[in-house]
Order: sequence, then C-alpha cells, then structure tokens
Amino acid sequence: MRRAARRILWVDDEIDLLRPHLLFLQQRGYHVDAITNGDDALALLRGHAYDLILLDEQMPGRRGLEVLELIRRDDPYARVVMVTKSEEDRTMTEAIGRQVEAYLVKPTSPRQVLSVVTRILEGSSIQQQRAAQDFAARWPALARHRERASSPSAFARIYQELVDWHLRLERAGETGLLTTVESLHHDLRHDFGRYVTREYPRWVRAQGDTPELSVDVVERRLLPLLGRDPVYFVVLDCMRLDQWRAISPLLGEFFDVDEGYHYSILPTATPYARNAIFSGLFPDEIARDRPRWWDFSDDEGSMNAFEDEMLREQLHRLTGRKIPVHYEKVFTDRNEAQVRGRLRSATQVRGTVIAMVFNFVDLMTHGRSESPILMEVARDEAALRQLTRSWFERSTAFSVLKEAAAQGHRVVLTTDHGSIHCKRPATVYARRGVTASLRYKMGHSLRAQDPRTAFTTQRASDLRLPPGPPATTCLVALDDYFFVYPTKLREYQRRYRNSFLHGGISPEEMIVPVAVLRPRPR
Repeated sequence: MRRAARRILWVDDEIDLLRPHLLFLQQRGYHVDAITNGDDALALLRGHAYDLILLDEQMPGRRGLEVLELIRRDDPYARVVMVTKSEEDRTMTEAIGRQVEAYLVKPTSPRQVLSVVTRILEGSSIQQQRAAQDFAARWPALARHRERASSPSAFARIYQELVDWHLRLERAGETGLLTTVESLHHDLRHDFGRYVTREYPRWVRAQGDTPELSVDVVERRLLPLLGRDPVYFVVLDCMRLDQWRAISPLLGEFFDVDEGYHYSILPTATPYARNAIFSGLFPDEIARDRPRWWDFSDDEGSMNAFEDEMLREQLHRLTGRKIPVHYEKVFTDRNEAQVRGRLRSATQVRGTVIAMVFNFVDLMTHGRSESPILMEVARDEAALRQLTRSWFERSTAFSVLKEAAAQGHRVVLTTDHGSIHCKRPATVYARRGVTASLRYKMGHSLRAQDPRTAFTTQRASDLRLPPGPPATTCLVALDDYFFVYPTKLREYQRRYRNSFLHGGISPEEMIVPVAVLRPRPR
C-alpha cells in the first residue's frame, strides 16, 4: 500500500517564478498547492490539512509574519518554513521566535528547498531507517565482542555501546529492535556477573587487570585539578549511565565534557561505594580507623556522616598538606539560595575543594518502590531517564554547575553507584539479624535457594569488608534478581518486582560515569 503524498502549501506572491521549485517537489512525490496571498491561504487552510506551509514574508496585503500569527491561532502545531528576501536580523529573529521550522533567504535553489522539506517531513523516518540499518550492520560484531569479553574495559565498552544503541533506537522510534538490544544486554549482564564473581576478590587486592574503582576516583580524577583555583567535586547519588546520558547534553552548552567511567565497589550501595570515594579506602580500612562506627547495619544516614572528614584526610594523605574543603549535602532544592550563597563564600578561599552530594536520584529510586504515583511516573528505564532530566533542568545541582562554568571553575562529576530494574525474585534463607537490603545481605546462616542468583562468600576479605561475627555470610545479587524470604514471598514479589534497586552485581550498578568538566570560553 502506497503512502499518501505529503501535502505542502506554498504561499508567495511571486509563485510563477517558483515553478521549477514546485515541479521539483512534485517529482519527489509531494503534493504542492500554490497560493499568491495570505488571505487566500488562510481560507484554504480552514478547509484543508497540510503537512507543511512554505510562507513568504514580503507579500502585498498581509505580511508573512502576520499570516503566521493567524495560522498559529487556528493550529498551534502547524509546521511553517519562512521564505523571504530579507536578510535583516530582526526579521529572522522574529520568525525564529515564532517557532518556524526553518528560515530560508531567497534566492533558493530547488535542491535547497527539497532538503529543508525532506528534513522536516521525512527526517524522523529517515533517522529510523538509518538507525536500524546501522544497528543491523553492527550487531554481529557486538555479539562477538560480548561473547569474548574478558576484561573490565571490554565489558565497559560493550555496556556503554549497548546503552548508546538503546537510546539512539529509542529516539529514532525504532522500537522493534529494542528487544534485540535488551536481549544482548541480558546476556551481557549474565556474563558480567560471573566475571565479577570470579575477579572481584583479585581487584580489591590490586591483582590482575584491575579497573578504576571507587577508591581511585579522587586520586585519579580530582587530584590532577588541584591548584590555586577552586575545584568542584560533585556526586549525584545513584545515577546510572543512561541517566547521565540524559543530562550530559545540558552540560555541553557550558562545559567541555571529558567522560570516563569507574567501577563501583561491592556492595554497590551508598554506605560502601560513596564512603570509598570520599575516603579512598575500602570498608575494612575505614572500619580499622573507626572501629566503633562500623556495625554491619545498612543505615545509610549514620554510615555516611563523615564524608567531609574522610575527604580531607584523603587529600592530606595524597598531597601531604591540608587542602581546604567545603562540603554540602543537598536533599532538597528548596534551599537553593542558601546553598549558592555558601558556595560563593567558599570560592573565595584559595585552592578549595567544593564537595557536593545530591541525593534526589537516590531518593527518587528508593521512593519509587514505596509510592504508587512514582511507580507509575517512572515505570521503566525511559521514564526514569526523563524524570531525571526534568529534575536536573530545574535543580540546585544544575544552577551550581552553570555558576561554576561562569566563574571558570572546573568540575569532577560522578556517582557512587547505579541501579537496576529488578524483575525476578530469588529466595533466601536466614536467621534474624540479617541486613534488610534487597540486593545484598549479610548475616548468620544465610544462603540462597538457587546459588546461581548470588555471589556468596564467608570471607570478608573477598569484598574488603570488616571481619564480622563468626559464620557471617555475605550474599550479593546477580543479574536482575532481588532477595525475598519464603515467609513473605508474595508480599515482596508484589511490592518490589520491577523496582529499581542497587547493592548487587550488574553493569547498571557497577559501571558508572565520571566526567571532568572544563568551562567553555565565553
């Protein structure tokens, strides 16, 4: 079945001079109606629907901009291209301000007009076809790379590419191929879990092919930027790579973005991963320095109360001198004015590090499991990305970063861990006193019903955790499993299935972005 021809209305008092242009469009399959004045065009539009309007600005009677205003009253979403002889900036600015699709200055060639028309009317379908063709060509190599992945960098490259393909196909509306990407992602997640289970105990002992871990971020990313000028160190808690991809274009207007990644330590939860970033130490080293603090609970509030102190100690250890640190933890944007006021004062201190933690994404992720409204609004990864971008555009975090760019200050931006969309329950058996997290558990007489659902160890050294009571077992969930008890199986399945959780082993939780932002010259 042939697609109906796209309908174009061309309004120009010199339409006879444009016959070659009209013929060129018609030969390419477009239906074109030509009108010489605005009043007749408005009358025609009331009785007919057009996909695109080409509108001359300088006509006898009503000017093009006046006609455009009347068109917008009847149809706010009409697609209009302004065509004019005027090269005045005022005319162009006014047309663009009225949200025309494009602006052409006469004389125009038939090919130039066709290019604009094709982009507006066929651009989305062309992008969809191109994305599908590119992915089909890339898929065999991507599948081979996934099968052969055997290093942290190889897994990171494949995961990053799959995220990019998912976003590109989604933007192009090529939903049919998303299932193929998700299938590859599922296979990668499975292989990644088995790889990390085998290699992670070596990583934390600095043996073999060790990636950049949470404990390395300050030394490798922040330390080279220290000097006379203030430097920002910003942590957006619980941010996945795809969420970073959603907000990074907003930052590109203000910064040159040098993007990398690091691997979150296990468990991929705030008390462990974020403390490791700020201290540069593994949990067993932190517990050695603060023996009364570490109690094997998973109370994130109490276990992340010393981040500013730990960052000062780490910087002193790395540099041999005291580096001034200003620390802010932001839970709400209601206090933006006060936060920005304190930051302006802090930037007056020579060589200071302005460390900031923003908890919105983590609060949203946790709250989603408890709130039917949030569960509906952020029902899947795409919705979670959109919600993250909507927050960021209006957030204290974005305001702070724009001000940092305006003042010429560099920024290291990262996260402590990501989250994963959990769809499968995994039954575990335990006695009382086990930690409550759904992606990792620690306690006595703890075991998974199916050993394939979790990394299980009784050696605290495998995770660089502090030695616990005798017979303490640690379970860390693999793939997209979440832990449930047999006595509360139906309750947990109903409540937490399709939740975004963290603490376990998956690319989404472990391979997280870290970017150095350098202000663009203004």
